[in-house]
Amino acid sequence: MHLVAIGGSDAGISAALRARELDPTTDVTVVVADAYPNFSICGIPYYVSGEVTHWRDLAHRSHADLDAAGVALRLDTTATAIDVDGRRLHLRDRDGREDTLAYDELVVGTGATSVRPPIAGLGGPDALGPEDGVHLLHSMGDTFAVMRTLGEQRPASAVIVGAGYIGLEMAEALRSRGLDVTQVEALPEVLPTVDPELGALVHTELADHDVQVVTSTTVDEIVRAGTRAGGRLRVEGHHSDGSSFTRAVDLVLVVVGVRPDTGLAVDAGAVTGVKGALVVDEQMRTNLPHVHAAGDCVVTHHRQLGITYLPLGTTAHKQGRVAGENALGGSRRFAGSLGTQVVKVFDLVAARTGLREHEASAVGLHPATTVSRPDDHKAYYPGATPIHIAITGDTDTGALLGAQLVGRRGAEIAKRVDTYAGALFHEMSVDQVSDLDLSYTPPLGSPWDAVQMATQAWVRSRDAAPVLLREPVPAGPAQD
Repeated sequence: MHLVAIGGSDAGISAALRARELDPTTDVTVVVADAYPNFSICGIPYYVSGEVTHWRDLAHRSHADLDAAGVALRLDTTATAIDVDGRRLHLRDRDGREDTLAYDELVVGTGATSVRPPIAGLGGPDALGPEDGVHLLHSMGDTFAVMRTLGEQRPASAVIVGAGYIGLEMAEALRSRGLDVTQVEALPEVLPTVDPELGALVHTELADHDVQVVTSTTVDEIVRAGTRAGGRLRVEGHHSDGSSFTRAVDLVLVVVGVRPDTGLAVDAGAVTGVKGALVVDEQMRTNLPHVHAAGDCVVTHHRQLGITYLPLGTTAHKQGRVAGENALGGSRRFAGSLGTQVVKVFDLVAARTGLREHEASAVGLHPATTVSRPDDHKAYYPGATPIHIAITGDTDTGALLGAQLVGRRGAEIAKRVDTYAGALFHEMSVDQVSDLDLSYTPPLGSPWDAVQMATQAWVRSRDAAPVLLREPVPAGPAQD
């Protein structure tokens, strides 16, 4: 039995390791387009900031670890075609030599690539690139290019196009290196994966750390302001009111999302669906015989929305594990995503899981949302800070539909959103969250945890005045 995985990131490596766990006699090969297998793309901003001191530290596992697990690596090797009938993979190494690799089962984990928005100067034969100080950011190669610009050109200022997770993390990273940073977002508020009133808290945190935040603004063009490569750049755009936007900077970083990288599988006959992602069933099988797929290149089975596209590292790990098991004849199913996400922006943390109100309405539910501000621990113990928590529930059934949280870094935002994710996974009602047996000690929580005070606020608001559910509701006092 020879299992081949294409892609050395989360999904491909997870599939390979799961197969070796289940059957150590299975031959497993992972084909990796670059020289960096199992590296954490999510950790890139922390290497740029200097918090992670060496790029090798971004590896989840070292080359030696993977060798010890019995995973054979074909590095700097591009898969150029899949011969489905012959069960062979066509390959080309970095020197241009071509080869084929036979497989019994194949896992496609080709991931995603950066979205390149229609900005003049970003595409075409005269496109500006890393040598000019213009960067996309999604791979280790992209990372090294950014680091070369920082080290060789010593930029003093930057524009970041996009204010999603990576954009926000990179704003912090570049500010920590002393750059003047302007963050440009086309939508009305930063971090558009949460409600605008919570995004506004992140906006304020950026401003408090001297990031210039420009929302409702589209970048139209990037031009070289000087006459030499590496000279200053001019970023041109327009605000939603039609007025112009201009910045002269030394570095431009474009991070506006990703799209699934599916060309290899599509050329072999694979079917695509939402946003061009590969269609897979819950066992991660494609329509091609003996071909599974997982990670950022495939559709997401969402527990509340059904089939969507939501690329996340945690999802890729789980999907890859399922694909690796089933490639060996298993029948495991991917249990589905809830879109649980968290981001740190300077000293603030924002998180979400499940559905926001407009997402729930779009699938025929009847949602309402409350926003409350319980303290992270007992107020009499020094250092208590409020957590802004938005709870979305179904007004017909009382079911918990989603939660969003924003609070200080020490307020355990990530673990509290995980509590909501667990409740959503098990389809609990908003009211049932109060039945959870959560831990308590005054320096860390309250007898009713902030998680529960927020859901209790939703229940009180629904019972008392459903028409006011969008108004912030203070959490009630908890007895000690």
